[in-house]
Amino acid sequence: MGSSALIIFFICGLVMVGVGMIASELLAPKSSNDQKDEPYECGVPTQGSSWIQFKVGYYLFAILFLIFDVETVFIFPWAVVMKKMGLPAFIEIVIFFLVLGLGLLYAWKKKALKWE
Repeated sequence: MGSSALIIFFICGLVMVGVGMIASELLAPKSSNDQKDEPYECGVPTQGSSWIQFKVGYYLFAILFLIFDVETVFIFPWAVVMKKMGLPAFIEIVIFFLVLGLGLLYAWKKKALKWE
């Protein structure tokens, strides 16, 4: 009973998304002009080339943020089951923190956290 309900739920989800996309395509108003066809659409004409190179530091900073953001997502469920799991769960989270700490130390040594 459980797997058939899951399949029905999945099919209903696909149908609802499909109907929404088709309805949007058929019912949404459409208009086109030169200004809408430009890649930057805020009313101010672009100056220079749209293809500029960003510093790698922006991407590195974002990746570091995601890593430590994911860490907090893992800490909450661990804290809920820690008492039931006992010492093995504690050892696993210590190893997890050590790996994250090594990653932070590596980023610090490479000066990835300096905003210049």
